[in-house]
Parts: sequence; structure tokens; C-alpha cells
Amino acid sequence: MNVLIVEDEKRTAELLKEMIEQNDDFLVVGIMEAVTEAVAYLSKHQQQLDLLFFDIQLADGHSFEIFHHIDVVIPVIFCTAYDEFTMQAIKNNGIDYILKPFKEAEIQNALEKYRKLIKALGQRNSTPVPVFQPPVPVFQQNFLTQIRDKTIVVNIRDIAAFYFESGLVHLFTFAGSKYPLFKKLEYIESACDPDRFFRINRQMLINRDALLSMEPYFHRKIVLQLKIDLPEKPIVSRLKVSSFKEWLEKRV
Repeated sequence: MNVLIVEDEKRTAELLKEMIEQNDDFLVVGIMEAVTEAVAYLSKHQQQLDLLFFDIQLADGHSFEIFHHIDVVIPVIFCTAYDEFTMQAIKNNGIDYILKPFKEAEIQNALEKYRKLIKALGQRNSTPVPVFQPPVPVFQQNFLTQIRDKTIVVNIRDIAAFYFESGLVHLFTFAGSKYPLFKKLEYIESACDPDRFFRINRQMLINRDALLSMEPYFHRKIVLQLKIDLPEKPIVSRLKVSSFKEWLEKRV
């Protein structure tokens, strides 16, 4: 039976692989470290997989976000250091929930639970899965924001910039709207197509289509003129000026 592990701690992932493959009927066919990797792989190979092991908190977000991008129909065993996500795990194909640091007996018990499940369902073993190849990145197409009790969906094409201020990231649309996002700027940067968005400094991530012009600024920095107004001047930090200019000239 083919198993996929989604775990951003390399040593933990390798240990989990060893424990799983002590069983001759289980084979770990891939180890992913991020939500985007897992989505890309599952979109191509889900039909050839039998079981998933998910850590919950990954480098680019919660593994629950995978279910927002693809319809996962495979049983999932969640291994995590946090115990507050039990109900979410149950709602997202979870057949077991193991707290880190996990013990080998817990992994073996979870595998046995899976065996009993597929026996009851009368499923047969799947065909061999291809050896893992680095997936083509899948970037986020929409961001959700909350205004009081209303959830607003903003398409990535409509976003001119992301800006961090007062401990919170806001997105600014080309239409002039401003919305709060309850995510870190690092996650947003990883979720956006790097051909489309560039992080010009610690506070700002801009869409190339928002740029009108640029001019020299103090200490070898450059200041940008955008199609929208931001709370502060959009200044490209000195160390990023060269890579920013290369990015602008890149064909997309």
C-alpha cells in the first residue's frame, strides 16, 4: 500500500518512514514539506495512493489548507505536536490523531486500524506509484478575508500589494479596497507566484502590474510609484535593488 508523508521536520519524516516500512505491505512513495508541494503531488497521483500521514503545522501553513485546493478522498493519519485540532482532523478524512513525540507502537496501531478499515470496505491494493519528482508549484488563486461576520473572497489578479502594519498584514486591491489578512507575510510570499509578486522590503509585497515608475532614493535604494496608495512609500531595500530590476525584466 502506497503512503505519502507530509511533514516539514526532516528527521521526523525519516523516522516515520522507517516505522511505516517495517511493514512489508506499506511503502512510502514520497515525503513533502509544504502545502503547495502536497497539493501538486496529490492532484496527479492521488488515485495511486492508499494512505496519508499529515503533520498539521507546516512551513507554509496548516495541512488543512490542502483540502481547500483539492478533494482528498484518501484516509489521513495526523501526527502533530498540538492537540487542539482533533475535530478538524476528523472532518478532514482523519482516521487517527497521534501526538508528537509519537511512539512506534502508536504508528503500528494506526496502520492496523487502516488495515481493518480497508478490509471492511473491501478495497484492494493500488497499483505502484511513480517515484516522486519535484512537483510544479501550485500558487494560491484566492485569499479569504473577514469583515465582521462577512467572508470576502479576493482573487489574486485583483491584488496590487500586501502590506504589514501594526502587527497585521493587509491586502490592497487595484480598486482601492483594503482588507486584513490573518496570515504571516512569509506565508503569503510563498503562496504567491514569484513571477507576479516581489517582496521589496520587510513590510511589502507588490504585484508587478501595480508598478508605474521608479526613481533613486537615499542610500542606493529606489522608491516606486504605484497605481495605488499605501500607508508608506514603497521603497525597495538596497540589497534587493538588483534582483528587483532583474525580476522586472523577466518575461512572464
